[in-house]
Amino acid sequence: MAEAGAGDHLALLLHGFPELHYSWRHQIPLLAELGYRVWAPNLRGYGNSSRPLGVEAYRLPHLLEDVAGLIDASGAKQVTLIAHDWGGVLAWFFAIRKLRPIERLVVMNLPHPACMAEALRHWPQRRRSWYMAFFQIPRLPEWTLLQADARGIRGAFRDMAIDKSRFPDSVLDVYARAAQVPGALTAMLNWYRAAFRYRADLDAGNGKVDVPTLQIWGEKDTALGIEALEGTDRFVADLTVRRLPNVSHWVQQEAPEAVNGYLRDWLPNAG
Repeated sequence: MAEAGAGDHLALLLHGFPELHYSWRHQIPLLAELGYRVWAPNLRGYGNSSRPLGVEAYRLPHLLEDVAGLIDASGAKQVTLIAHDWGGVLAWFFAIRKLRPIERLVVMNLPHPACMAEALRHWPQRRRSWYMAFFQIPRLPEWTLLQADARGIRGAFRDMAIDKSRFPDSVLDVYARAAQVPGALTAMLNWYRAAFRYRADLDAGNGKVDVPTLQIWGEKDTALGIEALEGTDRFVADLTVRRLPNVSHWVQQEAPEAVNGYLRDWLPNAG
């Protein structure tokens, strides 16, 4: 887990696939500067975090328990969740189910669960999400992504990025090396496999989020269509949306200056 800052207000940063806490390297110093105690864990199966065997271990309730456990271990009096991609799934459900009190929610390039479910009823998002079905196949996705020094992992970032200069080899090496650890990529893919196998876990109920929420969205996301943002205000009363028109899915890494500007403007100073 990457840590910075101090104090009683925890900023808990939740990364996505196929990332690590390293994906928050541009935001961690800013949040510490704003007075937050910052924790950015490598989530279950990633990096040197626990890597239990089997798909069942990556069901959503277990992943949410990890988040609750981190909050409990912190002893913080206040918590702000900041998340991207799969981390955003955890953050939305954590807020909807009120598993622990949180002050604010920030989600980057991951739609509200009900909006995502609606988008998946239509062909454009189904076409974009083809890789989720591919990931259900045993062993083949691992083999494909790890061929040629993890070319598939590297390409997930560089091929999708608009500003490819943000993903030099030195950055891609970090993610490639982590995915190449024996058993790591299977654990990472098991998040997708568990979501498909245990779909009832993804029931969002009424979907209501009652804390101030900031959505930051790179509009050139080839995995998630911008239409998935539509209707979020039906579930989040206090919603702020910031869209970046020429930025990909990897928004906090590709446009850190803009993302940090939004965070600085929207988050209260915790110091």
